[in-house]
Amino acid sequence: MKERMVVMGPDCGLHGESVESEGRRTGGLRRLYFLGPQGSFTHQAAIDAARFLGGDPQPCEDAGRIIEHVEAGEGWGVIAWENNVEGYVVPNLDMLIDSADVAGCARLSVDISFDAFVRPGDTSPLNQVCAHPHGLAQCRGFARRRGLEPSPASSNAAACRDIRSGQVALGPSICGELYGLTTLEEAVQDYEGASTDFLVVAPRGDVMDLPRHRGEYETVIAFVPLSTGPGVLADLLDVLRDAGLNMTGFISRPIKGRAGTYSFIATVDAAPWQSGFRDVLERVTSHGDWVKTLAVYPRRERPHPPVDAWMLPRGGVRGGQIDGKNVRRELLW
Repeated sequence: MKERMVVMGPDCGLHGESVESEGRRTGGLRRLYFLGPQGSFTHQAAIDAARFLGGDPQPCEDAGRIIEHVEAGEGWGVIAWENNVEGYVVPNLDMLIDSADVAGCARLSVDISFDAFVRPGDTSPLNQVCAHPHGLAQCRGFARRRGLEPSPASSNAAACRDIRSGQVALGPSICGELYGLTTLEEAVQDYEGASTDFLVVAPRGDVMDLPRHRGEYETVIAFVPLSTGPGVLADLLDVLRDAGLNMTGFISRPIKGRAGTYSFIATVDAAPWQSGFRDVLERVTSHGDWVKTLAVYPRRERPHPPVDAWMLPRGGVRGGQIDGKNVRRELLW
């Protein structure tokens, strides 16, 4: 497993010494909560984070409890954030938007590979496959090939720990040894090269107090325009464009139970305290709109590969590749 991590702090962005020294003052290492049980991908991410930040990884039964522990000042947490196959982990994104006092201060990536496990000596017909919903989504081909009915679990490690007769559990290879399981197949994910990014989250005051390093930053920020209607989103995007900010991600989430209202989440190559971005935030808030910084961390180097023809979804129109008549038919359908 390869980990790639960026974290607020001096020089290269690592500040494990400051975290560990604070832990010694409070009688031990800071708790670093993760989605348990042991053996989950989030556990692996927490172990990697602890190597850089210090901290004592502690399992939680669900991601909501991680946020509660952080808001209560009982430690920091590690939550799954974005997968390069299934996209954002939407429940965790929504929790961070709705949290009162939590923000991300580091982002790290874990390579994802699923093994399929069964109970040792189980001779029952296999009829179910169990994993976290994102794990099930990344192994659809295996489930179809084996004729297995998906059964969601709170985490991949929990699926392995709680596996029953007739079930197949999906999880990291470490789960086989950890829970005494038999490996049915290795690397059953649909896509090679899958990875998940995780956020280290902390109380907002802790994040604000972290040293700022000299390099470039990335910020995840949520906007809620208080007026709705034509042109509202275009106006927001114009503000970001006019400030010369490079936006690398943009999604929307509904405000729950309020039809037609949305929060918009942008990932921008800048930090809120830097002049260009600060001016944007002042301009948006001066209009009365709602803004919340969800995470700030040193900007990672990212690839910029071309989108080759074989990557494109089926159907649709690719400019210059179809004769004019067919293009017109597809566009006007």
